[in-house]
Amino acid sequence: MQFTTRPTLSGTFGMVSATHWLASQSAMAVLEDGGNAFDAAVAGAFVLHVVEPHLNGPAGEVPILLAPAGGEVRVLCGQGVAPAGASVGHYRGLGLDLVPGTGPLAAAVPGAFDAWMLLLRDHGTKGLDDVLKYAVGYAEHGHPPVENLGATVETVRELFETEWTSSAAVYLPDGRAPRPGRLLRNPALAATWKRLLAETAHAGDREARIEAAREVWRTGFIADALVRQSGRPTLDTSGERHTGTLTAADLAGWSATYETPVTYDWNGWTLCKAGPWSQGPVLLQQLALLPPELPPYGTAEYVHLLVEGCKLAMADREAWYGDAAEVPVAELLSDAYNDGRRGLIGEGASYALRPGRPGGRTPRLPAHARMAAAVAADPPAAPGVGEPTVAKPSTSPVPGEPAAPGESAVPAGPGERTLPGEPGVAADGGTRGDTCHLDVVDRWGNMVSATPSGGWLQSNPVVPELGFPLGTRLQMTWLEEGLPNSLTPGRRPRTTLTPSLALRDGVPVMAFGTPGGDQQDQWQLHFFLAVALRPSVRGGLDLQGAVDAPNWHNDSFPGSFYPRGMRPGSVTVESRMPEEVVAGLRRRGHDVTVGDAWSEGRLCAVARDPSTGVLSAAANPRGMQGYAVGR
Repeated sequence: MQFTTRPTLSGTFGMVSATHWLASQSAMAVLEDGGNAFDAAVAGAFVLHVVEPHLNGPAGEVPILLAPAGGEVRVLCGQGVAPAGASVGHYRGLGLDLVPGTGPLAAAVPGAFDAWMLLLRDHGTKGLDDVLKYAVGYAEHGHPPVENLGATVETVRELFETEWTSSAAVYLPDGRAPRPGRLLRNPALAATWKRLLAETAHAGDREARIEAAREVWRTGFIADALVRQSGRPTLDTSGERHTGTLTAADLAGWSATYETPVTYDWNGWTLCKAGPWSQGPVLLQQLALLPPELPPYGTAEYVHLLVEGCKLAMADREAWYGDAAEVPVAELLSDAYNDGRRGLIGEGASYALRPGRPGGRTPRLPAHARMAAAVAADPPAAPGVGEPTVAKPSTSPVPGEPAAPGESAVPAGPGERTLPGEPGVAADGGTRGDTCHLDVVDRWGNMVSATPSGGWLQSNPVVPELGFPLGTRLQMTWLEEGLPNSLTPGRRPRTTLTPSLALRDGVPVMAFGTPGGDQQDQWQLHFFLAVALRPSVRGGLDLQGAVDAPNWHNDSFPGSFYPRGMRPGSVTVESRMPEEVVAGLRRRGHDVTVGDAWSEGRLCAVARDPSTGVLSAAANPRGMQGYAVGR
């Protein structure tokens, strides 16, 4: 019998897994009250805005994969576009080479709120009051914050006290950062949702009221406050104060949309992901790059194969993914293309950034990526077998947590602004944010997977009238014309957010995902293969065992977050990785960093066996705040 940190939950009524226990339990309360998986997901998502404000917010973004019972899997895109005034020329005219990592210049049109409203309108059964009451309660009456929230606030204390004073009003009450055991309230956020509910109370039936709420967000008091905030000069990671480009017309003219997922079939499974405006197809291409016969699970040869395949898929992401140009997805996932790419995987670690030529097209990398790759040294001589390597300091603001998205385990690349002795703190006082995740399955077979992010408390000042900040997703675009991910008005920045749904014989059986920026589709691949390749538990999928399994990631490609660094040849592994695997990776030339025992991956997952109706769930123990609930 395999021992895990927690049991894989099983039952028949409903299952929720989220990155914070209060979101999990709030979503479960909606299921208990007769709601379906979509109602529950919306309630849980708004609670995440309150209890994980350093990881997501209402003005951030969210891709949602949904599988209605008996229906087709769909993608609901809650990734907003670049405002009409957000052009390469405008940013270059300000003297910028990269979009700042914080501040209003980095703000896309907020997308999360509208996506959740569409999900509730089209697939839910509950009303606005029913799903918002949990978030309103925690914002108004307070919640005991997790330790990570207070630690993040401490990293930006000076910035809040001297520049972003509206943020200090919420997150430094009485001059003290939030801490466990002391209630944290956000009265402005509670007032926002209560005013929204009051203004829509007489709009009509359930659907009409949701539509009215969408209009309040896009053209009412919320839109007015967001536009005012965009126009306030704000200190950002460039070291200068800038105003943003978001206008009332940008907000009024955008809405979330439904799309067909990109899919790939592997060994009887069908994996569904968002399109190449996300990094979702990277997971699919990593599967396509696998040979018919895999090395034994968990061996050095196995890890080497997955790391090298990831490098190739990520190089293709850099050259081909984005929303500003047509992406050759079919060719990138084709057998012929990946058979050829697989031949590039040798016995040793690659230190090169090697995009392919799908359909004979010539790849074009951003100048920043070409420069970062050019300064990469030749692979260092591999340490002797068994030679100890000291783990390099984490750049996470919280010891024991994975590095923030876009950051390596050590500072990487030109332009890194981390201050000595202050992990994860930029020279302007800013820190990189992270992400949440939420999965739900109900007794009827409805299933949903979502990865909310952006609008972090450390991304932009809190809008004083609303209680939450703008997002910063435009930092993922390039200030260079003609690339698939060039900053382009009206087009989506390529996001790292990438929830997953898996089918067997055409029927949805598993929803899963993780925070972690560029690491998301690395950790998810490892989780999925652990589920697919290892023996089942008690006749079902061993979700918790796959979540708990030692994990790893590499940074051999340009990071998606400012300052866009990379570490060619790197592999960061948990110290629970067997010594012989670490030694085998080093013999193959990988630059291995041994991190903390529980520092890689933050998976959530739910599943349903269509033959029995048995539901299951698991959640990540890393960080000590993710939980699954169900019965």
